[in-house]
Amino acid sequence: MKAIGTFEVKLSPMDSYAKGVDEIKLGRMSIDKQFVGDLEATSQGEMLSAMTTVKGSAGYVAIEQVKGSLSGKTGSFVLQHFGTMKQGTDRLILEVVPNSGSGELGGLSGQMTIVIDSGTHHYTFDYDLMSPAL
Repeated sequence: MKAIGTFEVKLSPMDSYAKGVDEIKLGRMSIDKQFVGDLEATSQGEMLSAMTTVKGSAGYVAIEQVKGSLSGKTGSFVLQHFGTMKQGTDRLILEVVPNSGSGELGGLSGQMTIVIDSGTHHYTFDYDLMSPAL
């Protein structure tokens, strides 16, 4: 199945435990999102990032818990992010953490893609909704 829509995101810097070395900048941020479209939900999470000295090269990982409704079914699930940029060319993987779905979203699996167009964040969520694991 496929869900499409847009979202707004607010990133806020947080204190970071780790400190970068050799001019690498490490960061930590909170994530707050509001999804609209086939996914009507809010999410909260945290992101860790590393910025290199080479322009356009960085990496990040994040976890966010999404709560709301997906195509009319209510519940929550967790998205895991893995993103890299190499001199401006990016790669982003967003997947549902296995067995993280609850409520009517128990058994949810899938991958999300994000495209930013003229400042608007668009998502496409390819997912399956199976019976929850016992």
